[in-house]
Amino acid sequence: MTNAHELGLPERVPAGDDLPAEVTVWEVGPRDGLQNESSVVPVEVKLEFIDRLADAGLTTIEATSFVHPKWVPQLADAEPLLAGLTRRAGVRYPVLVPNERGLDRALAAGVEHIAIFASATETFANRNLNRTLDEQFAMFEPVVSRAVAEGLDVRGYVSMCFGDPWEGVVDRAAVVAVGRRLLDLGCSQLSLGDTIGVATAGQVGALLDDFAAAGTPTSALAVHFHDTYGQALTNTLAALRHGVSTVDSSAGGLGGCPFAGSATGNLATEDLVWLLEGLGVRTGVDLDRLADTSVWLAGELGRPSPSRVVAALRG
Repeated sequence: MTNAHELGLPERVPAGDDLPAEVTVWEVGPRDGLQNESSVVPVEVKLEFIDRLADAGLTTIEATSFVHPKWVPQLADAEPLLAGLTRRAGVRYPVLVPNERGLDRALAAGVEHIAIFASATETFANRNLNRTLDEQFAMFEPVVSRAVAEGLDVRGYVSMCFGDPWEGVVDRAAVVAVGRRLLDLGCSQLSLGDTIGVATAGQVGALLDDFAAAGTPTSALAVHFHDTYGQALTNTLAALRHGVSTVDSSAGGLGGCPFAGSATGNLATEDLVWLLEGLGVRTGVDLDRLADTSVWLAGELGRPSPSRVVAALRG
């Protein structure tokens, strides 16, 4: 008798009625994954990567960033990539926009969904944005207001929500304050980032409780975990139990933050889907196709996929 493991799927055993019935997997591999590569990946490979992710059932695929090529040369091909992209009905292709110049480029490329990237700490705001914590909002305000006026959806990333390599443990009140200001500017959703992968499940629950106490609906929150200490899946489960139903991940576990040296890879999409499928939570993602995609991309990059599920299914 064939078991679930041989089929490439876990046995579905729901772990309580406090979990969402369905989770949106926000795939960041083409942007957050590839931005950290030591070499530039050809645009043709990126386009095939995005197409394969859509084939696997992912409906939100963060395609690229309009950051200045000087800072992230791996994403300098944003315009040709978006020009060559075959957009599919029912699939969103958000792009990261750092400032008004980036927004100009995004609008010219016909983008419908953008994201901005804020910091919860003073030091990282200075290192990543060359702004103080307060000054970053003066930079974001015209971007968000113009984007909303143009009918674009705007997501707000909040980085360093749990720990900062220069400042240590981050004050939850500071994270909530930054997040609330982004929502007040017009962001429709916040992605709470464990940029260096130090969070624990207790921290995740406490931060989500604090956002709830500040009047933030859980539907406006997403989570973005890195797996530096092996806690990304545990932290994801904690977030799910608090009602979060959008989780960021990167196919094959690619990526990190180029401006935070201790950050390792993102939560692997395959590992996330394995967890969710086992809990009986719908994702709409075909795990076999996704694993095949990560194996293919690993071949293009010349190294094995960091995802443990990919290694187990295709090793």
